[in-house]
Amino acid sequence: MKRTLLTVLTFLFAATAAYAAPVTGKVTFEGQKPAAQKLKADADPQCKAHHPGGVEDDSVLVNADGTLKNVFVYVKTGLEGKTFETPKDFAKLDQQGCMYVPKVLGAQTNQSIEIINSDATLHNVHALPKNSKEFNLGMPVKGMKLKRAFTKAEVMIKVKCEVHPWMSSYVGVVDHPHFGVTGDDGKFDLKDLPAGSYEIEAWHEKFGTQTQKITVTDQPQDLAFSFKAA
Repeated sequence: MKRTLLTVLTFLFAATAAYAAPVTGKVTFEGQKPAAQKLKADADPQCKAHHPGGVEDDSVLVNADGTLKNVFVYVKTGLEGKTFETPKDFAKLDQQGCMYVPKVLGAQTNQSIEIINSDATLHNVHALPKNSKEFNLGMPVKGMKLKRAFTKAEVMIKVKCEVHPWMSSYVGVVDHPHFGVTGDDGKFDLKDLPAGSYEIEAWHEKFGTQTQKITVTDQPQDLAFSFKAA
């Protein structure tokens, strides 16, 4: 009896694992690429050395192929009631050349985020969540590292530097691993989603959000989002 039950459970687990498919996609930008704006970085000699011509506004980055960088894409609904293990590895947020790297970061709830200062100047990391505890950290030493985590899901959490006002980053915190951030190719990967119906949301700092509803079977799906300037 026990062996039969174990066999059935093993079969069900294997079937469930197989009944999932990659959900990938691309985010494109429509229209004329916005002109890059320069922001002054004269107050701090270290920052000026990195950006002698001024800091380029990084809120809208259109790739050479017309895709859009720094879009956070995630499963908004459809995973309610499911629980997921907190990742043992940590996400990273660096301060590099007086800019946050990456500009947009994804993390799971309670996942450690390692915050690094790679610059030989003072940075101040001020996170402004609404659902988790706010923190405001001074990081005066090059190579300094701190770890923090957000306990509640929230899309998005702004992180800014009080010392250098042009520095900002955004963290998308969700309670599952099915999220991605577009890079230099405009692509994202939501990993293997189990079969079911979902609402997928794409968020951009300047252009807001878009959603799509999908039904996942055992076949791969390729999604497309497109943003344009107002």
